[in-house]
Amino acid sequence: MFRKCSLLKLRFILESLPFPGLSSLFGVFSPTLFLFWGFLGVVAMLFLSLHNELHIALALLFLTAGSASVAIADVTVDACVVQNSGTHPSLAADMQSLCALSSSIGSLVGFSISGIFVHLIGPQGVFGLLMIPAGLVLLVGVLLNEPRTSFFEFKQINQNFIHAGKAMWKTLKLPDVWRPCLYMYISFALSLNISEGMFYWITDSKAGPSFSKELIGYIMAIGSVGSLLGAILYQYGLKDYPFRDLLFWTQILSCLSGMLDLVLVLRWNLKFGLPDILFVVIDASVSQLIVRLKWMPLLVLSAKLCPPGIEGTFFALLMSIDNAGLLTASWLGGLLLHVFNVTRTEFDNLWMTILIRNLLRIIPLFLLFLVPRGDPNSTIFTEEGLDSNEDSGDQEVDDVELVALVKSADSR
Repeated sequence: MFRKCSLLKLRFILESLPFPGLSSLFGVFSPTLFLFWGFLGVVAMLFLSLHNELHIALALLFLTAGSASVAIADVTVDACVVQNSGTHPSLAADMQSLCALSSSIGSLVGFSISGIFVHLIGPQGVFGLLMIPAGLVLLVGVLLNEPRTSFFEFKQINQNFIHAGKAMWKTLKLPDVWRPCLYMYISFALSLNISEGMFYWITDSKAGPSFSKELIGYIMAIGSVGSLLGAILYQYGLKDYPFRDLLFWTQILSCLSGMLDLVLVLRWNLKFGLPDILFVVIDASVSQLIVRLKWMPLLVLSAKLCPPGIEGTFFALLMSIDNAGLLTASWLGGLLLHVFNVTRTEFDNLWMTILIRNLLRIIPLFLLFLVPRGDPNSTIFTEEGLDSNEDSGDQEVDDVELVALVKSADSR
């Protein structure tokens, strides 16, 4: 699920650790956090691999714990990149490209070997292998040094949380912040996710290609090459283009690429002499490339919207807004499939759901005025803008994210 967690990303974590003030009990790079979630992930995957008949609630709980364990690495890298994007605005796109490159490589490797291992050792054996990513998170926690504290100020913890919440709310009220956030949510939410219907049509439908699940894994691996090419193309050719212009063209390409699914379902590719396997590989590669090209400027823009002092926390908030959009797209996509009676065995109206999805992708083009047109290498967020929006009764908050929530007796 969390394919971004690759060895390259873990290495990037270790290379980014020397920043001052980031090693605290509840801080971004807290070893305690890595130890806890890494251990929890190992235990969760171990239970899934050893028990044949787990209750569905326990299975979901363990899957959630395993995913959250590996997500710690992703969140840590994001916080590190955002902090450096604030201090080095001209390198924001380069750092996001580095993360996208490592993510694409991890996806390529994961998709390539997933089908093989499922075939050789079965699903439960694969759950056992998934202890390795969680174990790497645990290893990071072991290798990091954490300063010991002998005295805890619990009032200070609550006070810093309150200050962080006030700072985030104050920032969200700025037009330069909430407008791009609104665009990102709507853009993701209107790209309805009907992949479940497409998957069953490709694998189970008599009118479809009838691909095996192992072959689907190989196709997704090849599609990850498109994501890799997208990251490289953005880094070396598109990173200096204004956000609004780049999002305009990527949204148009997203609408057009969605039509490839329609061509496949209506079997027009066979009329053009293109076999299913070749067309599906092209579809997956082009779709992944365009998704990467659309995602990259949004990541850079999100990093630039984060105010100094609460970079990691605010970026996590922005990513949660994006994830809420993706979740909304999944719900609406499932609802669309239900309305048109597309099931695991019924696919007569699948082409209509694809067409509606592609038409809805046009709407974000009319909302691009919410996105700043400025130079992507410049700083969008300014402290003056935040100060002008600050209420007179609010207490000034400095470096909320970088200050330890728990102060030691020695720091007094």
